[in-house]
Amino acid sequence: MTTFQRPLTWIAAAALSVASLPAMALQPFKADYLASYMGMQANGTMTLASEGANKWRYTLQVKNQLADLSQSTVFDEANGSLRPLSSQDRSVLLVKKRNVQATYNWTSNQATWTGDIKGDRAGPVALKAGDMDALLINLAIARDLAAGKPLTYRMVDEGRIKPMNYKVVGKETVTVAGKSYEATKVSRTDGNKELIAWIVPEFPVPARLLQREGGKDALDLTIKGLN
Repeated sequence: MTTFQRPLTWIAAAALSVASLPAMALQPFKADYLASYMGMQANGTMTLASEGANKWRYTLQVKNQLADLSQSTVFDEANGSLRPLSSQDRSVLLVKKRNVQATYNWTSNQATWTGDIKGDRAGPVALKAGDMDALLINLAIARDLAAGKPLTYRMVDEGRIKPMNYKVVGKETVTVAGKSYEATKVSRTDGNKELIAWIVPEFPVPARLLQREGGKDALDLTIKGLN
């Protein structure tokens, strides 16, 4: 599966974070990003919205003239863990469309997928406590980074379980709306792919996300506004 078919699954897994401390309560937000995708300027947004009854919806979207890509996960918080309940992964790339839905059943401890997905990837997959999808891992990274915990996770995604390991690679100053902030850089590599995220403690979302393939930039998101 190429990056251009599902770029947000890779980048969202480091889209780090609504809660910078374990005890911090989740708060709704909308962040606007200047994006570059497939060599063209794009608009990017991240949002967190309450769905009531301890449920939240977290969404990441990137859109330009060539593509409209989005991922959205509904989750709850149970015993300090973020549990995915359902998700949707949608993409429109030129004339090609793709839509996949996931259901995470924590009564039967099984995850299943429907939509534009091969039969051998539809599940069910056995769930364990702490399992997350790509979008929810981002929330855990910032929280665990602040607490000094290992950035090691189990991602359940489209009929498979994949370990996700991140490391701190340094500090760097970033500028947002004319103001400078010190950011912690976190990186994950997988073959010729690399994801770098710049985490600023003052922000509930990453200041920048950069996905690279073969040493070249594939998707770049830089925050331009937050409310």
